[in-house]
Amino acid sequence: MVIPPPVRPPRIMKFLKPYVLKMHFTNKFVSAQVIHSPSATIASSASSQEKVLRSSMECTRDVAAAGKIGKILGERLLLKEIPAVSVFLKREQKYHGKVKAVIDSLKEVGVKLV
Repeated sequence: MVIPPPVRPPRIMKFLKPYVLKMHFTNKFVSAQVIHSPSATIASSASSQEKVLRSSMECTRDVAAAGKIGKILGERLLLKEIPAVSVFLKREQKYHGKVKAVIDSLKEVGVKLV
């Protein structure tokens, strides 16, 4: 069963950020995804769990892996013609370490942060 996204009035939709970057870090893997918030769908994602990426990484959980995931996600976003995203950080996430590596590599590729 698929639950449709909530219907929001146009005045609220004007203030919503359409594409939101969310990151998830575990003890083994790094993953990041960009969600299209009005339709509640995933626009693009990258993870160190992907078989293609695992072979090219030495470690799948460190800062270098987070930087590589951000770079790959940025390239995928530009292929889908998504030029800008907003960043959603959880309460315990600070702009430091892996979070900083993902965001900085997105900036290097050319994705703007709103």
